[in-house]
Amino acid sequence: MIENLKVFVSVAESCNFSVTARKLDVAVSSITRRIDSLERELGTRLFIRGPRRLVLTDSGEYFAQTAQQVIAELAEARETLASRDGEPHGKLTVTAPGAFGRRHLAPAIRSFLEKYPHIEIDLFIGDALIDLSVQRIDVAIRMGKLEGADLVATTLAPLRRLACAAPSYLERFGRPSTPEELLHHQCLTLTTTPLPVGWWCFLGINQDQPLPIKGRFRSDDTDILLENAIAGHGIVHLASWMVGDPIEKGELILLFPDLPTPPEFSANINAVRLPGRSHQHKAKLFIDHLKSEFGTPPYWDRSSQGDVATKEFVG
Repeated sequence: MIENLKVFVSVAESCNFSVTARKLDVAVSSITRRIDSLERELGTRLFIRGPRRLVLTDSGEYFAQTAQQVIAELAEARETLASRDGEPHGKLTVTAPGAFGRRHLAPAIRSFLEKYPHIEIDLFIGDALIDLSVQRIDVAIRMGKLEGADLVATTLAPLRRLACAAPSYLERFGRPSTPEELLHHQCLTLTTTPLPVGWWCFLGINQDQPLPIKGRFRSDDTDILLENAIAGHGIVHLASWMVGDPIEKGELILLFPDLPTPPEFSANINAVRLPGRSHQHKAKLFIDHLKSEFGTPPYWDRSSQGDVATKEFVG
């Protein structure tokens, strides 16, 4: 029956017998016989067969989802058994937000591929949120609050936001001693409205709500905001995974090391997968590798929790 299921899923995707026949390199009659056999076995029609096109019936639409899951779970079980008997192998599909993917995920992928030479990875970088129930993704890196009750999430690191400025900016305009003083400084922020949860929020300040900061420059790109901050054009409130390296190099100074984000805005960097739509064994290997590579605390947070972050700036 499994071969009939595979044929059915392929026909359901294209709604065309000929397209599926070419894809599987078989005769059209072979495809129609398999669909006929499946319909007899299930006791229901899966397609309405018109003169020019096929249309899934209500039963067909329902069964297509089940068939896809059965095929995926069977493939996953086979890969898991094969991996237990030898080296993990096959393809893993991963997606991540652009800036984090370039800075931290790509290097971790390189070391993962060295560790597992028979695994291949397709990496998709972008800030659009991909529906894992629609697009086949094995592991997705997600920031902040998670949506989707069916997702299995593994926390990789806390998501911390830090207020920072370049030494050159602080020399010119002075160092704010409290977050409230940010209202009198040039702050570099996003054009997004409303701002993401937790931006410009500090525990015990402004009733834990975002400060109404102002600035002459805004952008929808956090990398551009970071570059402008390093160049001395203003103060940023960016994730520690973005500013950890510039802090360590002395390009940025952490302003309020003892003021965390309010608990209600706390969030994490997570690796998520959708059971039945991910290669479970390889996905777990990859997620465990990320946790090991990032460390606890993650390496990008160590500079903002140690001597580099708390040193006094003399303006």
